[in-house]
Amino acid sequence: MEFDGKEIAQPIQQWITESFSLNQENAWIVVVFAIVLVTLIVAFVLGRFFNRLHKSLARTRTIWDDLLIEAMRKPVIILVWVIGGGFAFDVIDASTGTVLLDVVTPIRKVSVIILIGWFLVRFVGLTEKALIDPVGINTSMDETTVSALGKLVRLALIITIGLVVLQTFGYSISGVLAFGGIGGIAVGFAAKDLLANFFGGLMIYLDRPFKVGDWVRSPDKNIEGTVEDIGWRLTRIRTFDKRPLYVPNATFTSISVENPSRMTNRRIYETVGVRYCDVATVRQIVTDVKNMLRGHEAIDQNQTMIVNLNTFAPSSLDFFIYTFTKTTDWIEYHEIKEDVLLKVMEIIESNNAEVAFPTSTVHLVPEGEFQMSSVGVQSAPQS
Repeated sequence: MEFDGKEIAQPIQQWITESFSLNQENAWIVVVFAIVLVTLIVAFVLGRFFNRLHKSLARTRTIWDDLLIEAMRKPVIILVWVIGGGFAFDVIDASTGTVLLDVVTPIRKVSVIILIGWFLVRFVGLTEKALIDPVGINTSMDETTVSALGKLVRLALIITIGLVVLQTFGYSISGVLAFGGIGGIAVGFAAKDLLANFFGGLMIYLDRPFKVGDWVRSPDKNIEGTVEDIGWRLTRIRTFDKRPLYVPNATFTSISVENPSRMTNRRIYETVGVRYCDVATVRQIVTDVKNMLRGHEAIDQNQTMIVNLNTFAPSSLDFFIYTFTKTTDWIEYHEIKEDVLLKVMEIIESNNAEVAFPTSTVHLVPEGEFQMSSVGVQSAPQS
């Protein structure tokens, strides 16, 4: 059953003509003006109503009623204008005999369909933000998963709305789908890179090697930074010098990706050398350093801890420190590492030893002693 404004316009126009003694031919102008005025008043009242309702629902515990009203506000107000405008054009058509109705009717139908779709898309977007933001709900969901689901739902809504609009204009949906099946093969060959990026993004959403906010890097390519956005074609990464890096999603299917954000500990791995003349104190130094690490509150005692003499270096006796901190925070890690190294220095000094540095020993031959030559043994030359 379709709405016909002519059936309503004629009695209204007749009543206005008789009540205000207007010319029959020009009465439709007053009717159109009245429709526009009423539409304006209704839109204004609805806007105020939604504002009051939104403030009232904001005091409730649940946020879903707030999201519903916020998503509905603009589409409903515009729907009032679509209905009022369509009714005004119906009156004009009924009074003047123009062919506007042939154009207005499908436009009005399409406008209603688009407004319904806009409301659904807005509600999905607001729901996506609410699920990511923990305010108003008990727990927040993973941003990458919610974003992927939100994009899929919005894409499905847009495709559905597009098909319904085509059907409204008289196009066969089955024909469009059949053409899409045949044309999809040609499009697949022409846009293989685009499709590779699309499925690469889909694999990121499914496998979840990283999510928005993670620090990632690749040993295969010069890629390192914080993930800011995972799109269907590109992933935006903010490097540590604050430059945006746009990586096609297909790249991640052919490279190794390291996700340091998911580390459980940070490692301290340092080599310290003492002088050869301090060889008698090396064992005690190693023992003291090991005891210091075992009593350090920031060192994870459940992880591997090694402190041992490691090698005879050219200028030093080297022992290495291998341990893990409890924190993974970059700044806290360096503060802990600094504290450990300073305490190692204190232990070395308390054992009357010193940290070694590269040295060279030159032996001078005293006068009168023999030295080797290419011919044989000869005495050292006298000065």
